[in-house]
Amino acid sequence: MVEWEYNNYLMVVKVLNDFLSKLDSQCSCVLQQRIEIRKLRQGEHLILGFSIGGGIDQDPGQNPFSEDKSDKGIYVTRVTPEGPAEVAGLMMGDKVMQVNGWDMTMVTHDQARKRLTKKNEDVVRLLVTRKSLEQAVKHSMM
Repeated sequence: MVEWEYNNYLMVVKVLNDFLSKLDSQCSCVLQQRIEIRKLRQGEHLILGFSIGGGIDQDPGQNPFSEDKSDKGIYVTRVTPEGPAEVAGLMMGDKVMQVNGWDMTMVTHDQARKRLTKKNEDVVRLLVTRKSLEQAVKHSMM
């Protein structure tokens, strides 16, 4: 009986994964998520645990997350494992739309970096968009 239930469970998981991957490839929707990151203090430094790329002063053709290579937005290019950003739910490929209420859709790379690394802010509140439905579902199940 236990083996039969386990086999049924595996079959359901496979069908669900197949469905999600097909839906993700067909879905052009963008999911928004609010993320609050508590900076980690290391001596005089406050660590966020992620890196960004992009900006209106950068070549959008070099952006690996832009589908049509014209997007000049700010994207998360690296997330430190078990760092403050990962713990908060930030994912590589997320597009940063706001930082603590400030619009980030038309900023230079340096303006974005400065907004994220303000020394007098221990918490950073982000509004991000995420294109991958599979990633969003995976994150919501954690």
